[in-house]
Amino acid sequence: MDNNIQLIVVSAVEQPKKDVIRETDAQSIQLAKTLLRTARHGALAVIDPASGAPLASRVGVATDIDGTPLILISMLAPHTGALLADSRCSLLVGEPGKGDALAHPRMTLVCSSTQLERGTPGQKRAERRYLNRNPKAKLYVGLGDFSFFRLEVERASLNGGFGKAYLLDHSDLIVNGAVNDALAESEQSALDHMNSEHLDAVAVYAHHYAKAEGGGWTLAGFDADGMDLVSGDRTERIFFPKPLETPQDLRKTLVEMAKAGRASMEHETTKS
Repeated sequence: MDNNIQLIVVSAVEQPKKDVIRETDAQSIQLAKTLLRTARHGALAVIDPASGAPLASRVGVATDIDGTPLILISMLAPHTGALLADSRCSLLVGEPGKGDALAHPRMTLVCSSTQLERGTPGQKRAERRYLNRNPKAKLYVGLGDFSFFRLEVERASLNGGFGKAYLLDHSDLIVNGAVNDALAESEQSALDHMNSEHLDAVAVYAHHYAKAEGGGWTLAGFDADGMDLVSGDRTERIFFPKPLETPQDLRKTLVEMAKAGRASMEHETTKS
């Protein structure tokens, strides 16, 4: 073999492959959390106990206060029996949007499911948060054959669009800390108060911080990282300037964000 040809062949073999996985950074983590917190449905994949083959189905989705996905499913559904036989599952979230569906961000979560016992504090909190996000599901909650499951996140694969692949772990997506339980106790009263007395501030959050269009926005959830807004079938995620350390930080943060948002919107109106 010609020495020059041999050199080319060796160089091609020894050249390392380009790593298609990007380094996980704050921006990718925020995108991943946004996809998870704004999801109202997703594709659930389980293992069929009869055949051992994958089985996928669409399910409604919400999140617990720490970010863990919540699903409400019928005991009569094949995927429910599969979860009870083998808790391993995955959940795909992310709206396709217009045009090429593969050009839009999506994320696959690798999880282990846990059925929530009816009447326990965890089940009651899951029901409350799920119905805040999916109010039409109230028709099913009271039926005896429906149960809530937590999908405990182990890791995730995020595709932020062409050439934007990331691998995330549990700590990237799930917020742990004592503030979760304390905030959950006062969350509903804070939501009810804001949605009944301060819809003007909610509109500021939606239009200024989320750049959302239209009206009818209400708050659907608070957590240490931020807040979720809904208007009909639309959802938006807004992150706080810094995470809450105590439940008392919530009111101060909401007041400051409303004040700053109004000032910025007034300034933009004056400029135009």
